[in-house]
Amino acid sequence: MANTLAYLLDGKIYINLTNRCTNDCIFCLRNDKDDVCGQTLWLDDENSTAKDVIEQFEKIYINSPSKEVIFCGYGEPMLKFDVLKDVAKYIKENYPNIKIRVNTNGHANFVEKRNVVPELKGLVDEFSVSLNGATKEEYNEYSQPKFDEAYEEMKKFIKACSDENISVVASVVEGYKGRHLNLEKCEQIAKDLGAKFRVREWIVNGY
Repeated sequence: MANTLAYLLDGKIYINLTNRCTNDCIFCLRNDKDDVCGQTLWLDDENSTAKDVIEQFEKIYINSPSKEVIFCGYGEPMLKFDVLKDVAKYIKENYPNIKIRVNTNGHANFVEKRNVVPELKGLVDEFSVSLNGATKEEYNEYSQPKFDEAYEEMKKFIKACSDENISVVASVVEGYKGRHLNLEKCEQIAKDLGAKFRVREWIVNGY
């Protein structure tokens, strides 16, 4: 089966760069199904290049010229940082009116061992970062991170986006199997970090 690196959902083009992730969120859609709207997002391998992604993007765009591209699939897109940056640069150079959003867990600076946010200024219009917890303990329960500093690193990433004046949204998943977060405290954390706040209601069967 060919790798699905780009797919269409609700009139927007989504980019699926990797299946790797530094979290193992208990609510993650991929734990329950193999597809999004019929598109299988499990990749055959992790070797896809920016050229591969751009080819699939163009095939979709020619028939469905979307106004928004979202890096979001069955993994953490910033784990393929160089590919993401090259694809975003191509889109901005060729389709400057397209809005680019990256859905991320905010661990990229920890993984790359540097602040990568300035490198994406002018390429990424908005980051949506998974906050998912008013405390480290709550975050760890929901997100099951693979390293201990994950919660603080995620918050530092949000602040780094805000410091670069890149639009950033801190999001939480609410209502997972009857569980409820302290939304007021989560919203205050987002505000203190310079981010907007979004509540995503848990969808039982996903898309």
